Amino acid sequence: MAGEQLKVLGALDVARTQLYHFTAIVIAGMGFFTDAYDLFCISLITKLLGRIYYYDPNSTSPGTLPPNVSAAVNGVAFCGTLSGQLFFGWLGDKLGRKTVYGFTLVLMVICSVASGLSFSSSPKAVVTTLCFFRFWLGFGIGGDYPLSATIMSEYANKKTRGAFIAAVFAMQGFGILAGGIVAIVVSAGFKNRYDVPPFSVDPIGSTVPQADYVWRIILMFGAVPAGLTYYWRMKMPETARYTALVAKNTKQAAADMSKVLNMELEEDAENAQRLVADRANSFGLFSREFARRHGLHLLATTTTWFFLDIAFYSQNLFQKDIFTAIGWIPKAATMNAIEEVFRIARAQTLIALCGTVPGYWFTVALIEIMGRFRIQVMGFFMMTVFMLGLAIPYHHWTTHHIGFVIMYGFTFFFANFGPNSTTFIVPAEIFPARLRSTCHGISAAAGKAGAIVGAFGFLYAAQSRDPAKRDKGYPAGIGVRNALFVLVVTNFLGLLFSLLVPESKGVSLEEMAKEHEREEGA
Repeated sequence: MAGEQLKVLGALDVARTQLYHFTAIVIAGMGFFTDAYDLFCISLITKLLGRIYYYDPNSTSPGTLPPNVSAAVNGVAFCGTLSGQLFFGWLGDKLGRKTVYGFTLVLMVICSVASGLSFSSSPKAVVTTLCFFRFWLGFGIGGDYPLSATIMSEYANKKTRGAFIAAVFAMQGFGILAGGIVAIVVSAGFKNRYDVPPFSVDPIGSTVPQADYVWRIILMFGAVPAGLTYYWRMKMPETARYTALVAKNTKQAAADMSKVLNMELEEDAENAQRLVADRANSFGLFSREFARRHGLHLLATTTTWFFLDIAFYSQNLFQKDIFTAIGWIPKAATMNAIEEVFRIARAQTLIALCGTVPGYWFTVALIEIMGRFRIQVMGFFMMTVFMLGLAIPYHHWTTHHIGFVIMYGFTFFFANFGPNSTTFIVPAEIFPARLRSTCHGISAAAGKAGAIVGAFGFLYAAQSRDPAKRDKGYPAGIGVRNALFVLVVTNFLGLLFSLLVPESKGVSLEEMAKEHEREEGA
């Protein structure tokens, strides 16, 4: 009897793939499109910010952001994201997924626009207001992680659930790609309009006043896709699993899903109440019972996401520095300010197009064949191998740029056809309904802690020991080559902790979370 399932949940588990599944993917996915665009577009404009606001007339090189400012601009959104993941993850279990879903989107739209309107008369004030709005932008983005994953997992059938959640997350790849394309289009337009000499010829004239509009337009564009999906996000009904298992309103769950599935669903009120009561375990997140059932699961999802994001965000945010170090992007002094944005965006777009985006969709195509565990272990293993391939013969790559770019692209490919996708999917499948959003938020927050380590740590660690090759104001680091070895270690640690990840392919959410199992001693 304990293994019986509510009719509405059983109907969802076996429902054929239909329009509402794809509608949910697009609605939730556009949030992730915006998340990725907003988080990663900052790496395209930091060098431009340095040229505009921190140029020293007595220096022979273009202006650069001071170390503390660069760390803040790159990392403050991650601090907001971490906070948002914990807060909205918890709130999603308390108030319902849909109730908080619209608020996160509104916050993202407002703060995207406000980030581009960081006007003031001094560099310090501009950066301060930019960091303020990017923190709250990150806070809204943080809410999208647990809510989008939980909503998609609770809407999907058990046969294609992993592919649907992966498809939502795959929109992140298009967001990264869109960031590069928007930066290319905007910088190309301004470059053609203001064709000025490079810094080495005219230090002041190489940065035209109109360059200040470039970074603002790039940042504000992130509000467009999010704003377009607000109406549809508000039209989505609450998930049946939350309504039935957490709110314990089986009648409303059946009514909502009848509309969604285009079929008549009726629950026997007395039987439904008995089933809900039968599986209504009351243990909390910090209880011994949770530790017994899901302690290792939470350890697995938090540690693997933490180690992944150290490597993933280091690679993404500091591509421009690595490409400059190997000579793929010319020295800053040989370009004007807008041309530098164009070249950085072009390089990052190429990596996204050839490595990042395909990796996400390989996961979508193969996750229900290979399973989560195999993809995650394979991904971490291949990332470790390709990072070693970059680090060991590093000096060889400084004269063989195409080979380096191909190898670097493969690390992104296997991050996305690997742990970057699965660490998002698994926490949405293995925890009980009343703690699902909270546990996903905790797992994602651990990932963002890793991203903060990557954003702040790599910035300093990758600095050369040679003062002539070091960015102005930075202490000596361990160099790019040794920093890559550090990322090898983090990838390998992610591989080891992945051995704790359970396989959830083809299993219903209630069975996976042991919703029907009575508490020990009950």
